[in-house]
Parts: sequence; structure tokens; C-alpha cells
Amino acid sequence: MKSWRDFALMLLLAIGIVLVLFLLPEEEPLTRIEQPKNALESEVILSPPVEKLYGIPVDSYEVTTGKVKRNQLLANLLLPHGVSMQQIYQISQLPDTVIDERKIKPGNNYSVFSVNDSTVGYFVYEKDPLNYVVIRLDSDPLEARNGTKPIEHRVMHAAGTIETSLWVSMQSIDANPMLSVELSEIFAWTIDFFGVQKGDMYKVIYEESYVDSQSVGIHSILGAWFYHNEHDFWAVPFIQDGVRSFFDEEGNSLRKAFLKAPLRFSRISSGFSNSRYHPVLKIRRPHHGVDYAARTGTPVHTIGDGRVTKVGYQKRGGGNYVKIKHNSVYSTTYMHLHSFGKGIKQGVYVKQGDVIGYVGATGLATGPHLDFRFYKNGSAVNPLKVEAPPVEPVFEENLASYGMIRSLTIGMLKIL
Repeated sequence: MKSWRDFALMLLLAIGIVLVLFLLPEEEPLTRIEQPKNALESEVILSPPVEKLYGIPVDSYEVTTGKVKRNQLLANLLLPHGVSMQQIYQISQLPDTVIDERKIKPGNNYSVFSVNDSTVGYFVYEKDPLNYVVIRLDSDPLEARNGTKPIEHRVMHAAGTIETSLWVSMQSIDANPMLSVELSEIFAWTIDFFGVQKGDMYKVIYEESYVDSQSVGIHSILGAWFYHNEHDFWAVPFIQDGVRSFFDEEGNSLRKAFLKAPLRFSRISSGFSNSRYHPVLKIRRPHHGVDYAARTGTPVHTIGDGRVTKVGYQKRGGGNYVKIKHNSVYSTTYMHLHSFGKGIKQGVYVKQGDVIGYVGATGLATGPHLDFRFYKNGSAVNPLKVEAPPVEPVFEENLASYGMIRSLTIGMLKIL
């Protein structure tokens, strides 16, 4: 089995290399040198490409690099290199889309390109790990352009077993912990990530983006598997109608009519019950919802498309609340909100995942949490037991193409 596993990993690496070569920009071609008139027709002399940094030929300049220190401004960076205050003022007057002196951050890189007489030709400031601005100082007027560093997409994989949480598990195997966010997004309609258990397992193949050999985030998920509640959950990416979505092993969309939970990361502090002891009223009464404990200000997302029917303050104890009618059958209510989402008011149509409010402790509450309620035909049902219907599956005319991608994806995941 080990040989097969090694073979599969080598195949995966080969696919990754092909993807990287396909996605990376073309290398700068070699420069052709004019040959003497008496040279043979077949004789071609080539010189290596000129080494460039930020698109600037480095062999023409002496390059000094540094990092912005705390409280430093453009003058602090450029005056020591002989740049005049007049030129520094001209730079400060450039559009904010090019450079904004108020947003120069400590720790960001900068470079000064000087010629032999110490005259500065270019000043480069890195706005973030990916984007930079090039300012030419030896021209009148000075010139400026934005630039972007080349991005390398590396095909990688991760597999692990959960002990406490998916985030901690990712850290324990030295994988990018943001993978946990990506997986929670993909499986949001089928797995309640507040209810993951010790012993749950996962495997994922993905592309991670690198700039200057530093990771800048997850580019895309190429396939994933999650084992939860003694069930296998597969995620196979497939483009249909120009949209990239994830489907299960049978070609059903992983995207359901409703999200499994209205919060990304929190914990269930109280479940659905017909007789729960109320911590404020000190009596037992029905609690036909699920309480999610989270910090004040945590975004609350609508679990499905629908129209806002009520926004306000519930005097009976619910505090600030939002009610959404999703269709003729289903509706949801979100209570104890600290505040409402931007533009949320009665009659507004919201899309699945929109922020409709923020966690708070308004009304009868001992601490910040969301009281989430789910109604079917006007009757409260346990949100954790709702089986939402899937959206459109893989179309029949696409099943053959999907079948090949599914076989390759699941085959590689099984070998990991």
C-alpha cells in the first residue's frame, strides 16, 4: 500500500507542478543580440535577461532596502538618501490609490534605487506582501505606478483527527489554520461545526498562495473529505454554468437551502427544550430555540434567502431581534442582538450568509449570545434536526465530465 500511496503523492505533485507552471506568468524571454554580417545564418548569440526588481533593472542602480519603523513618514525614509523636501511633497500629493502617507505601516518593506552619484532614481514602497508602488524620482514630473508581485500557487494536502477543534487540529499538523475556515464554508450546509466531536477526521487537497516564499492565504480547495457522526462527507469541486461549486459523491450540491448555523464560530450554550430552567426568571419554561454563546459583536448571518418581516425590540425578553420569512414554509428569528446589520429593516430582501445583526445580551440575558429559532409552517422546530433540501445537482449532460473529476478527486483523497 505504501508504494501506491507514494505513487499517488508523486502524481499529485506532478499535477501541482503543471498547475503552477500554467498559472504563473511567462518568464521574460532571452534578448536576441544582432550578429555580425559575416556570421553564419545558423549562428545566434543569446544574452541572459536583465535582472529586474519591481520591473527595474537592478544592474543600473545601488539598491538599499529597509523596513518602515514606528512613527516614520516619507521624509524619514527619503531625506537620508538626498531626496529633496520638494520631491517628498510631490509624492505626498499623489492620489491615495497610488500612495497614501497616512497608511504607511510600520514593518512594511521599502527600497531606494540610487545611481553612482547618490541620486535617487526610484523609490518603492510595499503596501502589503502582494502590492507595491514604484515612484520614479529622476523624471520631471515624477512618475508613479502600482505593481503586483508574482503569485505562486502550490498544491498541498492535509489530513488529521480532531481532538478539540478543527482549528487546533490544523495547527497541530502545521497546516494553514485558515483551512478550517475554508472547510467550514464548504461543509456549512451539511456539518454543524459547533458539534464536531473528538475522533472526527478530515483530508483536504488545496492550493496555497505564496509571494516571496511567504504564504498569503488559501487559493482554492481541490477536494475534501470529512468524517463526522459515522458518516463520510465528500466535497468535489466542479464548474457548472460558469460557477465553481462543490458536490458530493452522487453529484448533489453541498449548498443547501439553509446554513446549518447562523454563526461561524461559537458554541451551543443551550439546546431546544420543552422545559428549560431560565437563568434570569428562575423558572422552568419551554425554550424552542438554540442558544449560541459568542462574544458581543460577533456577526450573525441569515441561514437562507428571504425577506425581513420584523426588526425591533421584543419586550417579552428577546431584546433586539430580526425575523426572516424564507418561503411559504420556513422562517427564522434571531434574538438578543447587540445591533442590526447595515441596511437591515422590515421589507428588505436578504441573501444567504448576509450579516443581519451582531451578538449581544439585550432583553432577558445573563451574557452575550444568540437565541436562534427555526419555524416550519409557523411551528417551532429544532434547528439542529432540520434537513434542508439541496439546490441544483450536477446536470445530466455534465455527469460524464463530473464523474471523471469525482473519481480522480476521491481517489487521491482516499490515498492520503
